[in-house]
Amino acid sequence: MGNTVTCCVSPDASPKLSRARAGGGGGAAPGAERRADAYQVAAAAAEAESGDSDPGGGPHLQHISDREFPDDLALESNPSDHPRASTIFLSKSQTDVREKRKSNHINHVSPGQLTKKYSSCSTIFIDDSTVSQPNLRSTIKCVTLAIYYHIKNRDSVRSLDIFDEKSHPLTREEVPNDYSKHDPDHKHIYRFVRTLFSAAQLTAECAIVTLVYLERLLTYAEIDICPSNWKRIVLGAILLASKVWDDQAVWNVDYCQILKDITVEDMNEMERHFLELLQFNINVPASVYAKYYFDLRSLADDNNLNFLLEPLSKERAQKLEAISRLCEDKYKDLSKAAMRRSFSADNLVGIRRSNAILS
Repeated sequence: MGNTVTCCVSPDASPKLSRARAGGGGGAAPGAERRADAYQVAAAAAEAESGDSDPGGGPHLQHISDREFPDDLALESNPSDHPRASTIFLSKSQTDVREKRKSNHINHVSPGQLTKKYSSCSTIFIDDSTVSQPNLRSTIKCVTLAIYYHIKNRDSVRSLDIFDEKSHPLTREEVPNDYSKHDPDHKHIYRFVRTLFSAAQLTAECAIVTLVYLERLLTYAEIDICPSNWKRIVLGAILLASKVWDDQAVWNVDYCQILKDITVEDMNEMERHFLELLQFNINVPASVYAKYYFDLRSLADDNNLNFLLEPLSKERAQKLEAISRLCEDKYKDLSKAAMRRSFSADNLVGIRRSNAILS
């Protein structure tokens, strides 16, 4: 997964630094050299003044949570880091949703038979998907639909060689020359992801984390997911999400048994590049996870991907009532403890109030 020294100290660990060095060539301008020397002197002076350097002379290892992000990568604008930022896939899908609704309105096309079930006074319909326990099949359908909209409504074709299927094929079959011109449909993406999840026995939560890592990669590395790289990007996101989320993670060699023609060395190299492009930021806050879950449900509603609804049975109602009562008792205890902590120190804790006697 990487170590602290590599991600925080080594200059080659940052993809942007290596990219800048590659673009700089052999002959840098004198002005650039003077600015670099001045920057190094100022950085050394600031480090000595703040006392962050190691007394033994070694480098200071900054914690990943204290690392500063670039100015153009503010947390408020990055949906994979900030819970208030809108998810990229939902904004990309809205274009198609609006066009579809506009076309139906102009051509007077009816939406067709309503397949969604609605609750009534006598029957309540609920699904078995919650934010803590999502339905696996429905979640994978929504995640692959989000990937489909990423590919279809991409801004450009920015990519990296490590994710190019022509340079690093997943199968022994020859990749056609026009492979980068044909967008995959939703069913193709779903079959690819479903195969990996079934063979590796991954959970629905892992699918949501996979989408978080995918959008984080597109934002951090400033690349686009397109027909030439979508399989390797999705594979790298699934590989990383399974290791972070599951207690018993699937090893890289296990994926080589699922995808017969890929080598362990290729998997290791792709994982290493993926982590470097993420700047080793694999943290997924609960608020970000919940935002992606509910945005996926909104995506399903917009595209008529309804979750499986079943009538509420007596046994299910009793179970929900028991869980609700347990949570209610738990929050009552927490509120009482908070009230006790809010008293002042003037012997107010445990005061017995007696009835007033009026004479």
